Amino acid sequence: MNFSDATIAIIGLGYVGLPLAVEFGKHRPVLGFDINRARVAELQSGKDHTLECTSDQLQAAAKLRYSCEVEDLKKCHIFIVTVPTPVGEANRPDLTPLIKASQTVGAALKKGDVVIYESTVYPGATEEVCVPELERISGLKFNQDFFCGYSPERINPGDKVNTLTTIKKITSGSTPMVADAVDGLYREIITAGTHKASSIKVAEAAKVIENTQRDLNIALVNELSVIFARLGIDTLDVLEAAGSKWNFLPFRPGMVGGHCIGVDPYYLTHKAEQVGYHPQVILAGRRINDNMARYVARTTIQRMLKNGMDVPRCRIGVLGITFKENCPDIRNSKVADMVREFETWGAQVVVADAWADVAEVQHEYGIPLGQISPEQPVDALVVAVGHSEYRALTPAQLKALTRSPQPVLADVKSLYDRHAMADAGFSVFRL
Repeated sequence: MNFSDATIAIIGLGYVGLPLAVEFGKHRPVLGFDINRARVAELQSGKDHTLECTSDQLQAAAKLRYSCEVEDLKKCHIFIVTVPTPVGEANRPDLTPLIKASQTVGAALKKGDVVIYESTVYPGATEEVCVPELERISGLKFNQDFFCGYSPERINPGDKVNTLTTIKKITSGSTPMVADAVDGLYREIITAGTHKASSIKVAEAAKVIENTQRDLNIALVNELSVIFARLGIDTLDVLEAAGSKWNFLPFRPGMVGGHCIGVDPYYLTHKAEQVGYHPQVILAGRRINDNMARYVARTTIQRMLKNGMDVPRCRIGVLGITFKENCPDIRNSKVADMVREFETWGAQVVVADAWADVAEVQHEYGIPLGQISPEQPVDALVVAVGHSEYRALTPAQLKALTRSPQPVLADVKSLYDRHAMADAGFSVFRL
């Protein structure tokens, strides 16, 4: 099987699909496809609002063109699907985008074509969910007329060091020959090399446990943070002391949001329950991490009450709503949960973010972004995201944003020297 002159279609031009399209587009013909016409128009104009690719990087992909027309897909022979795989309100996998993308590809599928999935799924989803849709729509036979591969994305939004090409790529294929071809395809752009998994299902499982492992480690330090708060000791002090041992893992407590760590474990537990096993440890970690936004809000309220504040008449400021620092990505942001918890106490909440898109936040969470300034001060300040703009603030600058005689500072990410903040007049809380 020879992919050397085949045109690639990248289905979905978000945080995962666009960097992939750009890298391949430097070497071979690529069609970047997305159903969002505004997104296609934006990229055609040389801009990327996700900030994953600069204008220069987009321009460097000379063989990449963009389209939202399904008819254009029929000219392609390799299809790489990078659509989102979220969870619903009951934390059950929502495969709707994946199924619809498979149907779209199925309508363009021809004999000899290969479909590669990068979206995070549970083990077995490619062959159990996607392949039947491809067969149904195309009328072709799997592993006879067309083939599949799975190469899970490892994009870290906002990370300009660990990028697509510098992270080793897992690859797999539905037959040994296809596995070799898929591996060779990615080796064209991945300078860090590849790891060819023994099967599609193994590759799917590897991806989903990467973030499950990280989720559980964060859950542990989050639970430790709750315990240490009751013991009257600072979590960061403890972690720094324990970190003096060579094999101590340097995880920090925090609110776990985003498109991966807070979502992927539910895909694995869903599949586990389908085969008759009820996961204990994984779901326990999820409960702890999902509760941290509420814990931060309630602890902040407790500090305010202890300082004699009438919470329903107070103004609480929140700095940051993206799910991580120096990145505009707001997917599955737990800051929104924290804001809702504050509102149940009757407090007025104002959220500011130097990176987030105002319209996107309003649409996704119904939260209007505002301003926190000396002219519009607050009684309690929650620094929820470690944007560089917030890390650089001095105790005096932070104090100028407040109006209470003893304002509360919730330093969620432990960005500041707590002693300096206390000397500035803050009642300091941090995870």
